[in-house]
Amino acid sequence: MKIGKLGWLAAMLLSGGMAVAQGTADDYRRAYALKEKFSADKVFYSNVNPQWIEGTHQFWYVRNTPDGRLYVSVDADKKARKELFDSHRLAKALGAASGKEVKPEALSLGRLSVSKGLDTLRFVFNNQRWMYASRKNQLVNEGALPLPPKQKHWMEVDDEKTASPVPSPDGKWIAFIKNQNIYVKEVATGKEKQLSLDGTLGNYYSAYIRWSPDSKKVASCKIRPVEKRYVYYVESSPADQLQPKLHKQEYAKPGDELPFKVPCIYEVESGRSIIPSTELFDRQYEVYGPEWNPDSRAVTFEYNQRGHQVYRVLELSAETGKVRPLVEETSDKYVNYTRHFRHDLKDGKQMIWMSERDNWNHLYMYNRTTAQPDYQITKGEWYVREVLRVDEDNRQIYFSANGMEAGEDPYLIRYYRIGFDGKGLTCLTPEEGMHRAWFSEDMKYLVDVYSMVDKAPVAVLRSARDGKVVMPLETADITRLEAEGWKAPEVFVAKGRDGKTDMWGLIARPTNFDPNKKYPIIEYIYQGPGDQYVPKTFRPYDWNMTSLAELGFIVVMVDGMGTSFRSRAFENVCYKNLKDAGLPDHIAWIKAAAQKYPYMDVDRVGIYGCSAGGQESTNAVLLYPDFYKAAYSACGCHDNRMDKIWWNELWLGYPVGDQYKEGSNVENAHLLSRPLMLVVGELDDNVDPASTMQVINALIKANKDFELVVIPGAHHTMGEDFGEHKRYDFFVRHLMQVNPPKWEEIK
Repeated sequence: MKIGKLGWLAAMLLSGGMAVAQGTADDYRRAYALKEKFSADKVFYSNVNPQWIEGTHQFWYVRNTPDGRLYVSVDADKKARKELFDSHRLAKALGAASGKEVKPEALSLGRLSVSKGLDTLRFVFNNQRWMYASRKNQLVNEGALPLPPKQKHWMEVDDEKTASPVPSPDGKWIAFIKNQNIYVKEVATGKEKQLSLDGTLGNYYSAYIRWSPDSKKVASCKIRPVEKRYVYYVESSPADQLQPKLHKQEYAKPGDELPFKVPCIYEVESGRSIIPSTELFDRQYEVYGPEWNPDSRAVTFEYNQRGHQVYRVLELSAETGKVRPLVEETSDKYVNYTRHFRHDLKDGKQMIWMSERDNWNHLYMYNRTTAQPDYQITKGEWYVREVLRVDEDNRQIYFSANGMEAGEDPYLIRYYRIGFDGKGLTCLTPEEGMHRAWFSEDMKYLVDVYSMVDKAPVAVLRSARDGKVVMPLETADITRLEAEGWKAPEVFVAKGRDGKTDMWGLIARPTNFDPNKKYPIIEYIYQGPGDQYVPKTFRPYDWNMTSLAELGFIVVMVDGMGTSFRSRAFENVCYKNLKDAGLPDHIAWIKAAAQKYPYMDVDRVGIYGCSAGGQESTNAVLLYPDFYKAAYSACGCHDNRMDKIWWNELWLGYPVGDQYKEGSNVENAHLLSRPLMLVVGELDDNVDPASTMQVINALIKANKDFELVVIPGAHHTMGEDFGEHKRYDFFVRHLMQVNPPKWEEIK
């Protein structure tokens, strides 16, 4: 039976949820245009990044005005702001010296440092170092910027074999490593003396030697190395040759054997060795230190036990050789050592220590003699984020925290001051918002910049005593951005899987949003433990949400259980359970949003992510196919046995057991029943590319259909420009049931 045009259209509207006008070439063109339309240069008086001038109450920053960039200085004592230099004079001088056109309104001075008198600037421009005497208008080229030394890849473990000789505090000796052993040389005579005798190639002394303050002893770790694991990459299309290149990278994985360290002490005059028993640090993930105590009678070091259920601060006596614990953190799940903070007080009797032991991250005053906390400094159902300064003279601690203010987003960070005794807690940044602060060297003032996803940035100068505003600096102007059609995403809160706990997320809509249409939903996911990921600060353009929504989707993101900074119990859901990925909370949250907003089509939900998000998005369609109908997964750590050691042993535990296998997308690949696009960079140096290839192998063996995108030459990537377009097409095809426009139609 033939159906007329009107009948066909009506049928499409009924079956496709009124989606026929979505996913068109015009939508694509508009989506790609938003990167420029919503660029940061459409926001003025924003991006304040103050730099305090050493030893002063003055700082400088760049004002982004409608007429261009303007460097200004502020005198906090005088509450006065002025131009840091005459931009026209400097631009003219730089143009003459460099032979390039330099526009005063576009001056960009790299690595700028300013003298106390504000009259001498040193900076990098055009890959040259310059000195400018602003009052005399004298510009001096101080030579080409030296090539930076090649940095070790972050996966490489320092073997501690190379370091400069270390002079003693009194200048009489120099300590160094020779033939894997510790030597000292007397400066006056040049005579060398061997202290250790047992260093070998397979059990050598660290070149990081520490002198005791009294110059009578040295400390170093004796290290038993292990055979290292490497990951190999084939670069198929190098720029400088026709043939492929083979690359090799150090890459320890869960369960791999690790080096073993023993802190040792040697007396210089007598040659006496102090080699401790390893009983209290015998199951090492890592040993940090040692550091000498001020009285030269002992060294302090830290021990992170394999499996991360014990973390100790230990003291090795230089007199008796005995090791005793100063702090012991234990957990039946994991001690989150990534939250580490320790400050040893000058009196040598106490230390300030950070711990999650009461379910929240707080500060404790520890007694080094009793090895017990004297008292808890901070307390409450909130979370210390970072300690910025411990002011021993005034017995004050300056720190950031979140969750202290009731009735608002618990992730918003504010800055505080508190006494050593736990009294006098003072909020220094009281306005609602996500704050970032820069303190003067003497902690008298702070520059505070705060915003929210739906509130433009504000910058003020405050007193660090009580947080009162000393001087307003900038209020961002977003009128031009709004004139381009920008609208803020919505902060949305709904209960998670337990029906009680609030989950906080974002909802992004297209600029031509029509509440009478029905929109497919796409979740951008990154749910790994150790942080929270939903944006909290103002951003004109969100790379993960803005353009994708413009195609005709509602794009969402939420922090579920298993992420950080709510409480220890909230995060611990991830323990030996990374496959959970907070997805039950995400599903509950999305359903609640769709119940409030009927234009959100909960029957057409897609998901995408990269890295941990790549793993989690594939996991979503494997384990929750009734809810998630399509997934795009880039560079996923699909099997945690294949991934980096630190991430996985912290959250999944040690030894490697069934908990690793249960969450593997390789093991679960046979469950695939939804569209899946896998993406991988052939040179991914974060997640072993074999993680993706092994999923592919399992899918092929299970006779499953899927799509694969390999990006030659790419490292850890969401897919770059090519992958982005493939992602757009993938979701348009599978969630809108629309054939995407041909690529050549989109210009």
